[in-house]
Amino acid sequence: MTNTLTCDVDATVRQINALADAGAAIVRVAVPTAKDTAALPAILSQVNVPIVADVHFQYRRALEAVDAGVQKLRLNPGNLRDRQALARVIAAARTAGVAIRIGVNAGSIRTADQLGRKFSSDQLVTLMLQELAEYVRFFEKAGFEQLVLSAKSSDVILTIKLYEALAREYDYPLHVGLTHAGTAWTGSIRSASALAVLLNKGIGETIRVSLAGDPVREIHAAKEILFCLGLDPRDRPEVIVCPTCGRCTVDIARIAEQVERRMAGIRKPVRVAVMGCVVNGPGEASDADVALIAGKDVGFVYRAGERVAKLPTKLLIGELLRQVRTVAAAMK
Repeated sequence: MTNTLTCDVDATVRQINALADAGAAIVRVAVPTAKDTAALPAILSQVNVPIVADVHFQYRRALEAVDAGVQKLRLNPGNLRDRQALARVIAAARTAGVAIRIGVNAGSIRTADQLGRKFSSDQLVTLMLQELAEYVRFFEKAGFEQLVLSAKSSDVILTIKLYEALAREYDYPLHVGLTHAGTAWTGSIRSASALAVLLNKGIGETIRVSLAGDPVREIHAAKEILFCLGLDPRDRPEVIVCPTCGRCTVDIARIAEQVERRMAGIRKPVRVAVMGCVVNGPGEASDADVALIAGKDVGFVYRAGERVAKLPTKLLIGELLRQVRTVAAAMK
């Protein structure tokens, strides 16, 4: 999801295109004001991925977004209490062939009863599913079937329970993810913990890794999760880095970061190993397309398990990148 003001067309288009370039297949934008929906036609004309308009409190924004040509709406029916207005949105979306994602969020469910007793995880799952079922019934009675469902929480175990229940109950596509997942580090770990379990069970048609800050990092994390589970073909280099120990005499983390940064434009699945000693280095080198084994003063570059260069450590990255580009160019 973008974090620009959607009414800022240039900034939003730049971010959408950056997300698409990173691997996003669909991008969501917030449209809390009429200025935001008015900007949608200009945005849509400059991007090549489907756009979802995020609407919460004002049904008119949903109608305007449909008129602008978005491919999908994200609605929280709990925030649109006027059911006649919601019916107008459903009718407009059905006529335009626009899908709608509806869902519930653990943060919007009361976590305690009137006596102040906290609900258990299972009780909260039941309450959330009951609320979502009311929404689904309303849409189905209106004859709308292009639904996508979600039920998010910032708690990993609760999220897993919710989506397992949704998968048992409904045949609609599910949008899977945690909400308020966290910073790039903690959020990626929390999201991977939940998504890996669900995706490995075949649960989830679309996903989001929610991270604070630059949304491009969300795509990097999501793609890596999909790559690891074998659910998406890798279309860029994979970097394997040794965990470092007392045998390492160089700053291997810094070297690996430089390698990753300088390979950013390569769109082929080259397997690259960056190692800091001769103990693990040769083994990883034999399994990688290209490998770097760095020592304090001198190191080696391997290609397809064969040593192709012995160089001063400061020259290793340049030679590694040259070999990576050669391998990438030969890939179909």
